[in-house]
Amino acid sequence: MSFWNDLKKPVLVLAPMADVTDVAFRKIIAKYGKPDVFWTEFVSADGLALAPEEGRKKLLKDLEFSQEEHPIVAQFFTSSPENMKKAAELAVELGFDGVDINMGCPDKTIEKQRAGAALMKNPKLARELIRAAKEGAPNLPISVKTRLGFNKDELDSWLPEVLAENPAVVTIHARTRKEMSKVPAKWERVRRAVEIRNELKSKTLIFGNGDAKGTDDARRKCEETGCDGVMLGRAIFGNPWLFSERTPTLQKKLIVCVEHTKLFEELLSGYKNFAVMKKHYKAYVNGFDGAGELRAKLMEAKDAEEVEKIILKYLEVKISPHRAI
Repeated sequence: MSFWNDLKKPVLVLAPMADVTDVAFRKIIAKYGKPDVFWTEFVSADGLALAPEEGRKKLLKDLEFSQEEHPIVAQFFTSSPENMKKAAELAVELGFDGVDINMGCPDKTIEKQRAGAALMKNPKLARELIRAAKEGAPNLPISVKTRLGFNKDELDSWLPEVLAENPAVVTIHARTRKEMSKVPAKWERVRRAVEIRNELKSKTLIFGNGDAKGTDDARRKCEETGCDGVMLGRAIFGNPWLFSERTPTLQKKLIVCVEHTKLFEELLSGYKNFAVMKKHYKAYVNGFDGAGELRAKLMEAKDAEEVEKIILKYLEVKISPHRAI
């Protein structure tokens, strides 16, 4: 029995985002606002199968997770059914709750590998990859994250190909690959995806993705389209409380920024450049008096100790020590 069947609808899940939803940030999110389901960053199945030991070690770091994150889905990209099967086998070994195949990433280096969004141009291979994942992880639910089409909207021909392999979930990023994120997400096409699923009498869950501003907006989109859930991405930046629907004080937000930085250093030092944290500082430190000056200082910080000193000095000056956290 797939864990997906046990979740109350609408299901609100965390999007996989490269150099964002790493193990450090997911651990913070699990503590302050856990989604219904976590996704890892996407990981190269080819790299896991073929990379030398040092490269494979880095990829395995991307697949680390804490027990608080269950249920958690491992996302892989590849154009090799053989390597997809091996990656799915590894997901079972590592204790993941599901496997997701990326069929929507617009990165050109990944497309050159015939993976990611390029799979929308090759339905036969896409279906082979789903079957390979099922073979490698016969007891785990297999899902797919994709888009409306490559250069144009081909949902009506593309989605039935995916549904023919009976994945547990298909997440539709409601834009084409060509559109990237430059146009508003077309949620009416998520509604159409639900209609296609129903016409085919498929049991696959349909999730929407794109421009959901928060949990209330996500639920509203589910009501309007009939989809079973929403994947939220950019809304999580600087807001690990997103799924708990709590609003932290400024002091709490900045203290958690320090906590996040320390976790990043503890878990990912030597694997990821500390500069990865800068995109988080832009989001944590925003929309309040003195934010620009504080953010500029954090951008120059070299490690967690320096970040902590900068933020504690700001709090000492700007906020009374008696204010509630």
